[in-house]
Amino acid sequence: MPKRHRPRHGSLQVWPRKRAKSENPRIRSWPHVDTSQLSGFIGYKVGMVQISYLDKNPNTRLKGKEIVTPATILECPPLKPLSLRFYRKTPYGLKLISEVKAKNLDKHLAKRITIPKKPSEQKVPEQFDDVRMMVYTQPYLTSLGKKSPEIVELGITGMQEKKLEYAQTLLEKDIPIQEIFKPLQFIDAHAVTKGKGLQGTIKRYGVDLKQKKSEKHKRAIGNLGPFQPRKVRFSVAHPGQMGYHQRTDYSKPIAKIGTAKDKINPKQGFKRYGLIKNDYLIIHGSVPGPTKRMVKILPAMRRRKSWNVEVKGVLQR
Repeated sequence: MPKRHRPRHGSLQVWPRKRAKSENPRIRSWPHVDTSQLSGFIGYKVGMVQISYLDKNPNTRLKGKEIVTPATILECPPLKPLSLRFYRKTPYGLKLISEVKAKNLDKHLAKRITIPKKPSEQKVPEQFDDVRMMVYTQPYLTSLGKKSPEIVELGITGMQEKKLEYAQTLLEKDIPIQEIFKPLQFIDAHAVTKGKGLQGTIKRYGVDLKQKKSEKHKRAIGNLGPFQPRKVRFSVAHPGQMGYHQRTDYSKPIAKIGTAKDKINPKQGFKRYGLIKNDYLIIHGSVPGPTKRMVKILPAMRRRKSWNVEVKGVLQR
């Protein structure tokens, strides 16, 4: 008989498949940008819609045709600066040497940290190797129904000499999304996926069901691997945690950056979210996470050419 082709089930690309420690995704490397700006922004996932755009790429068979495709909406209320952090390089990595806090802090920030009654005088150190900015979100401006903000550390791009000068201009004002990103720019979306809890091998890995006369279990794998070596390999499918993992979607183009004045809201509001009250992004394709999940947006790490299209409009689902 011919040999049946049976590839293994389930991806081993990211391992182990365990729950993320926090809904705030961890960024291990920042993209390099020539201009001085914040290296990211934070938005909340609203839901998905359909957009129509005109393809202007002269090298494609769809040139001049109108295309309808799914897209994701992220509401992006302005970020507020919390402090500037100064680091010095050591053999063991970056070491925090000083921190200069903003003067006008929001009262909702007290739900996360202790705000001192009398702010202490802090000075910029004479020598430092890197400067980053601590910012916090304003979820009380949205329809989320929460007041406690998320506190995130963001890097600052550009030349080392101009980082401090740019950071000091942002320390006492709100930061809108238009100051960081532009339409048709490629971004990376970092988020924690939708959690599905403990799942078996059939749903977690897509293993086939056993035959009807199989002994004991039907929704289980046939064996645990070879007899030697006398251990169960990590690649063998087992029940376990599914979902609530930190994942990154690379090179997602921004179809549109809208404002609160745009008529984007349906009459009844977006399902499981509500009304959009602030600036928003429409991103081509999908983004990890369920509705209301925090999404961290960074400029694309992988260099790509521009998205040569003309966005016509947004179609409600």
